[in-house]
Amino acid sequence: MERSKNGAPSQGLMHFGLMLAGLGTALLGPILPLLAKQWGMVDAQSGLLMTAKFCGAFLGGVTVSQKLRWSLLVGLLAGAVGFGGFALSPSMGIGCIGLFVGGFGLGQIITSINILAGRRFTAHRGSALSLLNFSFSLGAMLSALLAAWLLPHFVLRGALAGFAGLFVIGLLVLWMQMRGEVSGAEDFDVAAIGTELQIGLGGRVYLYFAGLLVLYGGLETCLSGWLTTFALRYGNKTLTVSEYTTLLLWMALTFGRLGASALLLHVGEKTAQRWSLALAAGFTAALAMAHSAGAIAGFAVLLGLSLAPFFPATFALLMAERPTARQAGIVVAVSGLGAAALPWMMGVVSTRTGSLQLALALPFVAALALLAMSLFTPRTRQDAD
Repeated sequence: MERSKNGAPSQGLMHFGLMLAGLGTALLGPILPLLAKQWGMVDAQSGLLMTAKFCGAFLGGVTVSQKLRWSLLVGLLAGAVGFGGFALSPSMGIGCIGLFVGGFGLGQIITSINILAGRRFTAHRGSALSLLNFSFSLGAMLSALLAAWLLPHFVLRGALAGFAGLFVIGLLVLWMQMRGEVSGAEDFDVAAIGTELQIGLGGRVYLYFAGLLVLYGGLETCLSGWLTTFALRYGNKTLTVSEYTTLLLWMALTFGRLGASALLLHVGEKTAQRWSLALAAGFTAALAMAHSAGAIAGFAVLLGLSLAPFFPATFALLMAERPTARQAGIVVAVSGLGAAALPWMMGVVSTRTGSLQLALALPFVAALALLAMSLFTPRTRQDAD
């Protein structure tokens, strides 16, 4: 991977880092039925694993340093330690600790790379961010694919240990890139950006974007985290086939990001955001009423395509408001709160009602709330300009 002319991390390493983050973010969904059987967990307990990981991701995001390269370095290190520890965990409690540390690393990686990218690519920012986040979705897609391919032939612990080793590779590459720079060179995020990028967000706009990311983090994770279990129960298929259903969701999201990159060259970010949410709400409701493997798979694909433009479009709108690094980091990080809370609440609702279909009301309501927020936005700096 060549080093970018803007310094470390190179664009290649940024794509690799987001791919690892995608793998880690989607990690639990395909293996959750195995873990539930191994550790004797009910749905409410399974949801705690997601909560631990995404609470760690939130903490990682809000503690990102102004020196974003060092945050990326810390994130890769935490990912290696946390997911390595999870691979060796003998029980749910210790597994939660490993996932919390690994999640902290994911938060550092996702936030630092997205802020760096949002500042480096000022022309057609939404399209550039969509292309970069293709790697995140690719990693998430590979998580489901590798689970379906590897777990029938390899023990879960070995596969997770191999995943942790990928963080070590990224850590070594970033360290070499940073050492290869001229001594005393400053971070791109401090030295090479214009002062206008540091104006900061107003209070209402700050809360608005934070609210969007909280709800979206919960919506996406509810769907990706519980889809394998949902397909296994209501599609009457084997675990491997159910894992492929989650793979379809991530494949649609992944290649939808490529389509979104082209779309956002011609369509405004707000328009793409609103259509994305309207379609996602409808397809979530349809998924809840599906009673066959084919219908579940079909709606998984449609959900992935509909959700693809949301994050890059929303983050492009955020960066156009010229937030400080800390503000942008917190806005991205709070998505981890939604990702921690809503899937856990789905597990609780499913356990108490005996129906994972009824629990899908939570992501449906989240999609409707996001759509309402996108239609009634506060006055932003773009509107003033």
